[in-house]
Amino acid sequence: MTAETIISARNVVKAFGQGAAAVRALDDVSLDILRGEFFTLLGPSGCGKTTLLRLIAGFEMPTGGQILLDGADITTLPPNRRPVNTVFQSYALFPHLTVAQNVAFGLQMLGKPAAEVKATTARMLALVKLDHLAGRKTAQLSGGQQQRVALARALAPQPKVLLLDEPLSALDLKLRKEMQVELKRLQIETGITFVFVTHDQEEALTMSDRIGVMSNGKLQQVGTAKDIYTRPRNRFVASFIGETNFLTGTAEDDALRIAGGARIPVPGLRAGGAATVTVRPEQLRLGPPAEGGLPATVRDLVYFGTDTHCHLLLEDGTELVARLQSPASGEAGFVTGQKVGLRFAEGAVQKVEE
Repeated sequence: MTAETIISARNVVKAFGQGAAAVRALDDVSLDILRGEFFTLLGPSGCGKTTLLRLIAGFEMPTGGQILLDGADITTLPPNRRPVNTVFQSYALFPHLTVAQNVAFGLQMLGKPAAEVKATTARMLALVKLDHLAGRKTAQLSGGQQQRVALARALAPQPKVLLLDEPLSALDLKLRKEMQVELKRLQIETGITFVFVTHDQEEALTMSDRIGVMSNGKLQQVGTAKDIYTRPRNRFVASFIGETNFLTGTAEDDALRIAGGARIPVPGLRAGGAATVTVRPEQLRLGPPAEGGLPATVRDLVYFGTDTHCHLLLEDGTELVARLQSPASGEAGFVTGQKVGLRFAEGAVQKVEE
Protein backbone atom coordinates (compact mmCIF):
# COMPACT_ATOMS: atom_id res chain seq x y z
CA MET A 1 0.00 0.00 0.00
CA THR A 2 1.42 3.40 -1.02
CA ALA A 3 1.10 6.68 0.86
CA GLU A 4 -1.54 7.79 -1.66
CA THR A 5 -3.83 4.84 -1.05
CA ILE A 6 -7.00 5.60 0.91
CA ILE A 7 -8.85 2.28 0.47
CA SER A 8 -7.18 -1.09 0.22
CA ALA A 9 -8.94 -4.40 -0.29
CA ARG A 10 -6.65 -7.31 0.49
CA ASN A 11 -7.54 -10.80 -0.76
CA VAL A 12 -11.21 -10.15 -0.09
CA VAL A 13 -13.63 -13.06 -0.35
CA LYS A 14 -17.40 -12.85 0.06
CA ALA A 15 -19.45 -16.04 -0.09
CA PHE A 16 -23.22 -16.34 0.21
CA GLY A 17 -24.58 -19.66 1.41
CA GLN A 18 -22.90 -22.64 3.00
CA GLY A 19 -20.93 -25.67 1.83
CA ALA A 20 -21.21 -26.85 -1.76
CA ALA A 21 -24.11 -24.46 -2.38
CA ALA A 22 -22.05 -21.38 -1.45
CA VAL A 23 -21.67 -18.72 -4.14
CA ARG A 24 -18.53 -16.58 -4.20
CA ALA A 25 -19.65 -13.04 -5.01
CA LEU A 26 -16.04 -11.90 -4.53
CA ASP A 27 -13.15 -14.25 -5.17
CA ASP A 28 -9.78 -13.11 -3.77
CA VAL A 29 -10.08 -9.45 -4.79
CA SER A 30 -7.16 -7.11 -4.04
CA LEU A 31 -7.42 -3.44 -4.96
CA ASP A 32 -5.97 -0.05 -3.99
CA ILE A 33 -8.03 3.13 -4.48
CA LEU A 34 -6.08 6.37 -4.37
CA ARG A 35 -6.88 9.45 -2.33
CA GLY A 36 -8.86 12.07 -4.23
CA GLU A 37 -9.57 10.00 -7.33
CA PHE A 38 -12.80 9.14 -9.11
CA PHE A 39 -12.65 5.34 -9.16
CA THR A 40 -15.28 3.27 -10.95
CA LEU A 41 -16.15 -0.39 -10.42
CA LEU A 42 -17.54 -1.53 -13.77
CA GLY A 43 -19.09 -4.81 -14.79
CA PRO A 44 -22.30 -6.67 -15.65
CA SER A 45 -25.01 -7.57 -13.14
CA GLY A 46 -23.82 -10.19 -10.66
CA CYS A 47 -20.10 -9.50 -11.17
CA GLY A 48 -19.51 -8.49 -7.52
CA LYS A 49 -19.09 -4.71 -7.88
CA THR A 50 -21.96 -3.75 -5.57
CA THR A 51 -20.91 -6.41 -3.07
CA LEU A 52 -17.45 -4.84 -2.89
CA LEU A 53 -19.00 -1.40 -2.40
CA ARG A 54 -21.16 -2.74 0.43
CA LEU A 55 -18.09 -4.24 2.10
CA ILE A 56 -16.36 -0.86 2.00
CA ALA A 57 -19.52 0.76 3.44
CA GLY A 58 -19.83 -1.87 6.18
CA PHE A 59 -23.25 -3.14 5.10
CA GLU A 60 -21.72 -6.59 4.53
CA MET A 61 -18.87 -8.40 6.25
CA PRO A 62 -16.28 -10.30 4.17
CA THR A 63 -15.89 -14.06 4.42
CA GLY A 64 -12.15 -13.55 4.22
CA GLY A 65 -9.57 -10.82 3.67
CA GLN A 66 -9.29 -7.24 4.90
CA ILE A 67 -10.60 -3.76 4.11
CA LEU A 68 -8.30 -0.89 5.09
CA LEU A 69 -9.10 2.82 5.11
CA ASP A 70 -6.20 5.24 5.53
CA GLY A 71 -4.13 2.29 6.72
CA ALA A 72 -6.57 1.33 9.50
CA ASP A 73 -8.34 -2.03 9.43
CA ILE A 74 -12.10 -1.33 9.16
CA THR A 75 -13.09 -4.87 8.16
CA THR A 76 -15.44 -5.41 11.11
CA LEU A 77 -16.41 -1.80 11.92
CA PRO A 78 -20.14 -1.02 11.71
CA PRO A 79 -21.21 1.48 9.02
CA ASN A 80 -21.78 4.37 11.46
CA ARG A 81 -18.13 4.21 12.58
CA ARG A 82 -16.67 4.46 9.09
CA PRO A 83 -15.81 7.89 7.58
CA VAL A 84 -17.69 7.05 4.38
CA ASN A 85 -21.13 7.92 3.01
CA THR A 86 -23.23 6.18 0.38
CA VAL A 87 -25.55 7.51 -2.34
CA PHE A 88 -28.00 4.80 -3.39
CA GLN A 89 -29.87 4.30 -6.62
CA SER A 90 -33.16 5.09 -4.84
CA TYR A 91 -31.76 8.29 -3.18
CA ALA A 92 -33.73 7.48 0.05
CA LEU A 93 -34.77 11.08 0.72
CA PHE A 94 -37.26 12.09 3.44
CA PRO A 95 -40.40 13.25 1.57
CA HIS A 96 -41.83 15.11 4.59
CA LEU A 97 -38.71 17.29 4.91
CA THR A 98 -37.57 20.19 2.77
CA VAL A 99 -34.45 20.11 0.63
CA ALA A 100 -32.47 22.00 3.26
CA GLN A 101 -33.76 19.76 6.07
CA ASN A 102 -32.73 16.65 4.14
CA VAL A 103 -29.21 17.97 3.69
CA ALA A 104 -28.99 19.06 7.33
CA PHE A 105 -30.29 15.78 8.75
CA GLY A 106 -26.99 13.90 8.84
CA LEU A 107 -25.16 16.84 10.39
CA GLN A 108 -27.79 17.12 13.12
CA MET A 109 -27.49 13.38 13.85
CA LEU A 110 -23.75 13.94 14.33
CA GLY A 111 -24.53 16.63 16.93
CA LYS A 112 -23.04 19.53 14.99
CA PRO A 113 -23.78 23.05 16.29
CA ALA A 114 -26.80 24.74 14.72
CA ALA A 115 -24.70 27.51 13.15
CA GLU A 116 -22.38 24.97 11.55
CA VAL A 117 -25.33 22.93 10.28
CA LYS A 118 -26.87 26.02 8.68
CA ALA A 119 -23.63 27.18 7.07
CA THR A 120 -22.69 23.72 5.77
CA THR A 121 -26.20 23.12 4.41
CA ALA A 122 -26.10 26.43 2.53
CA ARG A 123 -22.64 25.64 1.14
CA MET A 124 -23.66 22.16 -0.03
CA LEU A 125 -26.84 23.43 -1.71
CA ALA A 126 -24.80 26.06 -3.53
CA LEU A 127 -22.32 23.39 -4.59
CA VAL A 128 -25.07 21.30 -6.21
CA LYS A 129 -26.84 24.44 -7.50
CA LEU A 130 -30.05 23.94 -5.51
CA ASP A 131 -29.87 26.86 -3.07
CA HIS A 132 -32.93 28.43 -4.73
CA LEU A 133 -34.97 25.30 -3.85
CA ALA A 134 -33.94 25.02 -0.18
CA GLY A 135 -37.50 25.34 1.12
CA ARG A 136 -39.15 22.96 -1.32
CA LYS A 137 -40.26 19.41 -0.40
CA THR A 138 -38.27 16.70 -2.16
CA ALA A 139 -41.44 15.14 -3.62
CA GLN A 140 -41.83 18.31 -5.69
CA LEU A 141 -38.42 17.88 -7.36
CA SER A 142 -37.41 16.20 -10.61
CA GLY A 143 -35.32 13.04 -10.58
CA GLY A 144 -32.14 14.97 -11.33
CA GLN A 145 -32.85 17.48 -8.55
CA GLN A 146 -33.55 14.68 -6.08
CA GLN A 147 -30.22 13.11 -6.95
CA ARG A 148 -28.46 16.42 -6.28
CA VAL A 149 -30.12 16.58 -2.85
CA ALA A 150 -28.90 13.06 -2.09
CA LEU A 151 -25.38 14.07 -3.14
CA ALA A 152 -25.45 17.22 -1.03
CA ARG A 153 -26.66 15.25 2.01
CA ALA A 154 -23.92 12.65 1.57
CA LEU A 155 -21.19 15.27 1.06
CA ALA A 156 -22.24 17.52 3.95
CA PRO A 157 -20.40 15.57 6.73
CA GLN A 158 -17.24 15.68 4.57
CA PRO A 159 -16.62 11.93 4.42
CA LYS A 160 -13.21 10.65 3.41
CA VAL A 161 -14.88 8.50 0.76
CA LEU A 162 -18.20 8.83 -1.08
CA LEU A 163 -19.66 5.57 -2.38
CA LEU A 164 -22.14 5.78 -5.26
CA ASP A 165 -24.21 2.71 -6.15
CA GLU A 166 -25.51 3.21 -9.72
CA PRO A 167 -27.05 6.60 -8.83
CA LEU A 168 -27.74 7.59 -12.44
CA SER A 169 -29.59 4.48 -13.62
CA ALA A 170 -33.08 5.87 -12.90
CA LEU A 171 -32.53 9.02 -14.99
CA ASP A 172 -33.36 9.49 -18.66
CA LEU A 173 -30.51 9.56 -21.18
CA LYS A 174 -30.18 13.35 -21.53
CA LEU A 175 -30.25 13.96 -17.78
CA ARG A 176 -27.88 11.07 -17.17
CA LYS A 177 -25.29 12.66 -19.48
CA GLU A 178 -25.71 16.02 -17.73
CA MET A 179 -25.26 14.43 -14.32
CA GLN A 180 -22.08 12.66 -15.46
CA VAL A 181 -20.55 16.09 -15.96
CA GLU A 182 -21.93 17.34 -12.63
CA LEU A 183 -20.62 14.35 -10.67
CA LYS A 184 -17.13 14.81 -12.02
CA ARG A 185 -17.30 18.55 -11.24
CA LEU A 186 -18.38 17.82 -7.66
CA GLN A 187 -15.59 15.31 -7.17
CA ILE A 188 -12.96 17.76 -8.41
CA GLU A 189 -14.32 20.68 -6.37
CA THR A 190 -14.60 18.73 -3.11
CA GLY A 191 -11.44 16.63 -3.54
CA ILE A 192 -13.26 13.70 -1.91
CA THR A 193 -12.53 10.18 -3.14
CA PHE A 194 -15.51 8.90 -5.17
CA VAL A 195 -16.06 5.16 -5.64
CA PHE A 196 -18.71 4.73 -8.31
CA VAL A 197 -20.48 1.50 -9.28
CA THR A 198 -22.03 1.09 -12.72
CA HIS A 199 -22.68 -1.38 -15.53
CA ASP A 200 -22.65 1.50 -18.05
CA GLN A 201 -19.35 1.63 -19.92
CA GLU A 202 -19.95 5.20 -21.13
CA GLU A 203 -20.36 6.46 -17.56
CA ALA A 204 -17.13 4.75 -16.59
CA LEU A 205 -15.16 6.06 -19.56
CA THR A 206 -16.33 9.67 -19.28
CA MET A 207 -16.00 10.24 -15.52
CA SER A 208 -13.30 7.99 -14.10
CA ASP A 209 -9.68 8.63 -13.25
CA ARG A 210 -9.32 4.85 -13.09
CA ILE A 211 -11.61 1.90 -13.70
CA GLY A 212 -11.72 -1.58 -12.18
CA VAL A 213 -13.43 -4.03 -14.54
CA MET A 214 -15.07 -6.98 -12.76
CA SER A 215 -16.51 -10.31 -13.88
CA ASN A 216 -17.59 -13.41 -11.94
CA GLY A 217 -16.35 -12.02 -8.63
CA LYS A 218 -12.87 -11.27 -9.91
CA LEU A 219 -11.07 -8.05 -10.78
CA GLN A 220 -10.15 -8.43 -14.45
CA GLN A 221 -8.18 -5.23 -15.03
CA VAL A 222 -7.49 -1.87 -13.36
CA GLY A 223 -6.32 1.21 -15.23
CA THR A 224 -7.22 4.50 -16.83
CA ALA A 225 -10.06 4.57 -19.34
CA LYS A 226 -7.53 4.94 -22.17
CA ASP A 227 -5.39 2.04 -20.93
CA ILE A 228 -8.33 -0.32 -20.63
CA TYR A 229 -9.88 0.71 -23.94
CA THR A 230 -6.70 0.60 -26.02
CA ARG A 231 -4.91 -2.28 -24.25
CA PRO A 232 -7.50 -4.66 -22.78
CA ARG A 233 -5.98 -7.54 -20.84
CA ASN A 234 -8.38 -10.26 -21.98
CA ARG A 235 -11.33 -10.99 -24.22
CA PHE A 236 -13.92 -10.11 -21.58
CA VAL A 237 -12.49 -6.62 -20.97
CA ALA A 238 -12.12 -5.96 -24.70
CA SER A 239 -15.74 -6.92 -25.38
CA PHE A 240 -17.25 -5.19 -22.33
CA ILE A 241 -15.51 -1.84 -22.80
CA GLY A 242 -16.83 -0.42 -26.05
CA GLU A 243 -17.33 -2.26 -29.32
CA THR A 244 -14.57 -4.36 -30.81
CA ASN A 245 -13.67 -6.98 -33.40
CA PHE A 246 -11.93 -10.28 -32.73
CA LEU A 247 -9.74 -12.22 -35.13
CA THR A 248 -8.38 -15.70 -34.43
CA GLY A 249 -5.57 -17.48 -36.19
CA THR A 250 -2.05 -18.82 -35.83
CA ALA A 251 0.55 -16.70 -34.07
CA GLU A 252 3.67 -15.91 -36.07
CA ASP A 253 6.44 -13.50 -35.18
CA ASP A 254 4.84 -10.01 -35.29
CA ALA A 255 1.79 -11.26 -37.18
CA LEU A 256 -1.40 -13.33 -37.05
CA ARG A 257 -2.12 -15.75 -39.88
CA ILE A 258 -5.90 -16.04 -40.26
CA ALA A 259 -7.86 -18.90 -41.84
CA GLY A 260 -7.89 -17.44 -45.34
CA GLY A 261 -4.11 -17.23 -45.32
CA ALA A 262 -3.85 -13.47 -44.91
CA ARG A 263 -1.16 -12.16 -42.55
CA ILE A 264 -2.15 -9.34 -40.16
CA PRO A 265 0.70 -7.37 -38.55
CA VAL A 266 0.67 -7.60 -34.75
CA PRO A 267 3.88 -6.09 -33.32
CA GLY A 268 5.20 -8.08 -30.37
CA LEU A 269 3.29 -11.28 -31.18
CA ARG A 270 5.48 -14.37 -31.03
CA ALA A 271 5.04 -17.62 -32.94
CA GLY A 272 3.32 -20.28 -30.89
CA GLY A 273 -0.03 -21.81 -31.80
CA ALA A 274 -3.50 -20.30 -31.76
CA ALA A 275 -3.99 -16.66 -30.80
CA THR A 276 -6.76 -14.06 -30.62
CA VAL A 277 -6.39 -10.37 -31.40
CA THR A 278 -8.78 -7.45 -31.04
CA VAL A 279 -9.15 -4.20 -32.98
CA ARG A 280 -11.63 -1.39 -32.40
CA PRO A 281 -14.07 -0.49 -35.22
CA GLU A 282 -12.72 3.06 -35.54
CA GLN A 283 -9.24 1.64 -36.24
CA LEU A 284 -10.31 -0.04 -39.50
CA ARG A 285 -9.46 1.75 -42.75
CA LEU A 286 -11.28 1.03 -46.03
CA GLY A 287 -10.15 1.77 -49.56
CA PRO A 288 -10.34 0.45 -53.11
CA PRO A 289 -9.20 -3.18 -53.51
CA ALA A 290 -6.51 -2.02 -55.95
CA GLU A 291 -4.73 -0.24 -53.08
CA GLY A 292 -4.17 -3.53 -51.26
CA GLY A 293 -5.24 -4.66 -47.80
CA LEU A 294 -7.43 -7.58 -46.82
CA PRO A 295 -10.12 -8.27 -49.45
CA ALA A 296 -13.55 -7.66 -47.93
CA THR A 297 -17.14 -7.10 -48.98
CA VAL A 298 -19.51 -4.50 -47.52
CA ARG A 299 -22.37 -6.62 -46.12
CA ASP A 300 -24.44 -3.91 -44.44
CA LEU A 301 -24.38 -0.21 -43.53
CA VAL A 302 -25.99 1.16 -40.35
CA TYR A 303 -26.34 4.93 -40.05
CA PHE A 304 -25.81 6.53 -36.59
CA GLY A 305 -25.78 10.20 -37.56
CA THR A 306 -22.16 11.32 -37.30
CA ASP A 307 -20.96 7.71 -37.71
CA THR A 308 -21.84 4.86 -40.01
CA HIS A 309 -21.14 1.26 -38.99
CA CYS A 310 -19.90 -0.70 -41.98
CA HIS A 311 -20.35 -4.46 -41.56
CA LEU A 312 -17.72 -6.34 -43.54
CA LEU A 313 -17.24 -9.95 -44.61
CA LEU A 314 -13.73 -11.31 -45.21
CA GLU A 315 -13.08 -14.03 -47.76
CA ASP A 316 -12.84 -16.69 -45.02
CA GLY A 317 -16.26 -15.72 -43.64
CA THR A 318 -15.00 -13.61 -40.72
CA GLU A 319 -17.31 -10.69 -39.93
CA LEU A 320 -15.90 -7.30 -38.85
CA VAL A 321 -17.38 -3.88 -38.17
CA ALA A 322 -15.72 -0.60 -39.17
CA ARG A 323 -16.89 2.70 -37.68
CA LEU A 324 -16.62 5.40 -40.33
CA GLN A 325 -17.44 9.09 -40.28
CA SER A 326 -20.69 9.56 -42.17
CA PRO A 327 -20.15 11.29 -45.52
CA ALA A 328 -21.26 14.90 -45.88
CA SER A 329 -24.38 15.59 -47.93
CA GLY A 330 -23.71 14.92 -51.59
CA GLU A 331 -20.53 12.90 -51.02
CA ALA A 332 -20.33 9.32 -52.19
CA GLY A 333 -19.95 6.65 -49.50
CA PHE A 334 -19.68 2.88 -49.49
CA VAL A 335 -22.59 0.75 -50.67
CA THR A 336 -23.79 -2.75 -49.82
CA GLY A 337 -22.02 -5.40 -51.88
CA GLN A 338 -19.01 -3.20 -52.64
CA LYS A 339 -15.55 -4.82 -52.67
CA VAL A 340 -12.98 -3.01 -50.52
CA GLY A 341 -9.45 -3.34 -49.24
CA LEU A 342 -9.24 -3.42 -45.43
CA ARG A 343 -6.28 -2.07 -43.44
CA PHE A 344 -5.72 -1.48 -39.72
CA ALA A 345 -4.36 1.66 -38.07
CA GLU A 346 -0.78 1.29 -36.90
CA GLY A 347 -0.55 -0.38 -33.48
CA ALA A 348 -4.33 -0.89 -33.28
CA VAL A 349 -4.34 -4.70 -33.36
CA GLN A 350 -3.79 -6.09 -29.85
CA LYS A 351 -3.35 -9.66 -28.63
CA VAL A 352 -5.76 -10.64 -25.85
CA GLU A 353 -6.00 -13.63 -23.53
CA GLU A 354 -9.13 -15.75 -23.64
